[in-house]
Amino acid sequence: MNHIKFLFLSVLVAVVAFGCEAVQDDDVWQDLELRTEYHNIKVVKVAGDLERPWALAFLPDGRLLVTERPGRLNIVENGNITQVNGTPQVRAVNQGGMLEVSVHPNYEENGWIYLTYSKAGEDNETALTVVRGRLDGNDFIDIEEIFEQNRYSSPGRHYGSKIAWDNEGYMYVSIGDRGANPPRAQDNSDHAGTLLRLNDDGTVPDDNPYVNDDSVANEIFSYGHRNIQGLIINQENNEIWATEHGPRGGDELNYVRATANYGWPDASLGLDYRDDTRFHQHTVARSIEGMEDPVYEFLPTLAPSGLALVTSDKFPRWEGNLLAGGLRAERIRRLVIEDYTVTHDEEILTFELGRIRDVREGPDGFIYVVTDENPGGIYRIEPNDD
Repeated sequence: MNHIKFLFLSVLVAVVAFGCEAVQDDDVWQDLELRTEYHNIKVVKVAGDLERPWALAFLPDGRLLVTERPGRLNIVENGNITQVNGTPQVRAVNQGGMLEVSVHPNYEENGWIYLTYSKAGEDNETALTVVRGRLDGNDFIDIEEIFEQNRYSSPGRHYGSKIAWDNEGYMYVSIGDRGANPPRAQDNSDHAGTLLRLNDDGTVPDDNPYVNDDSVANEIFSYGHRNIQGLIINQENNEIWATEHGPRGGDELNYVRATANYGWPDASLGLDYRDDTRFHQHTVARSIEGMEDPVYEFLPTLAPSGLALVTSDKFPRWEGNLLAGGLRAERIRRLVIEDYTVTHDEEILTFELGRIRDVREGPDGFIYVVTDENPGGIYRIEPNDD
C-alpha cells in the first residue's frame, strides 16, 4: 500500500509540475506553434531581458515603446532595447512605478507621447500622474505634466492607469480605488475608482458629463471602478470596454457608459481572499439597482491586464473579438460578444508565457503581448494557418 501511495504522489507531483510549467528559458527561446479553435498561431519573441515591463505602444516608423515599472521608458528596434533619457522620476513601490505609455492619435503631426506613473508625495504617499513629451533621438523633451490625481494616498496599489483614445481625439484614463479605502470609488469628488475623459492637453472637455456639477470632479466619466487595467475604445462606434480587477471571483468585463456607476465596493461579485465570505464591510450585494452589473464575470480568477480589440484581417475568424490578458491566470481569454453579451470564451496561451501584462493589436495587424516577469519580454502572435 505504501508503494502505491508513493507512486500516486509521484505521478501527482509530475502532473502538477507539468501543468504549471510556464515560460521557456529566455536564452533558448523557440517560436511556439499552437492551435486555437479558429486559427493556428505562432508566437515569436520580439525582445527580452526587460524588468517588469508594463505597457507597449507603437511608433509610425515601426519602432516599439515599452515601459518598465522600476521607472524606465525604452525604444525597441530590431530586438535591441534603448533607454529613453529624461523621463519623470517615479516612486516604484508595490504596484507603482512607470506604467502606461500611449502615442497620440495624430503623433505624426504633433509628436506627443503620454506616460502615466506613480508620483511621490509626502509620507510615502503617491498620486497617479500623466505627463506628455516628445522624442528627440533617445531623449524625452518638451515634458508637460497634464494631470495629477486630486488626492495623494497610500499604499502603492490599484493605480488603474490605462489610456485609450476615442475617434474624436479625447483621452480616457483609468484610476483604481488605490486599495486602502474602497469607498473612495463612490465619492465623485475623488478621482480614485474612476474613468476620466480629458482633452489631449489634460484639460476638461466642455461636454464632459459633470462639468456643471460642482460636487463632482469634472474629469470623471464613470465611477465605481475597483481597478481598470484593460481598456479599449472601438474606433468605429466609440464603445468603451474595460476589464478590471475584483476580489476573488469578481474580475469583470464592463461596457462603460457616461455617468454610470459600476458598483464598487457596494456591489461586487467577488469574495474575500482569506475565507470566501463577502468581501469588505462595504459590499452589501452582488447586484444593486442603479448600479451597472458587469457584462461578464471571469471565472476562475483572471487578474485582468491588457485588453485588445481584434480589427485586423490577419485573424479573420477573430475579428471583432476582445483579447483579455490575465496576470495570475497566465493566459489570454478570447471573448466573442454579440448584443453586449459574451457568447463564447476561449483560453489561449495558457501557462505558455507567464503573467500577461499587456495585449495590443499592432499596426501590422499582429497581436503583441508583454509579460510581467523579471526578465519579461515582448512577444508577437502571428497566424500560422498555412
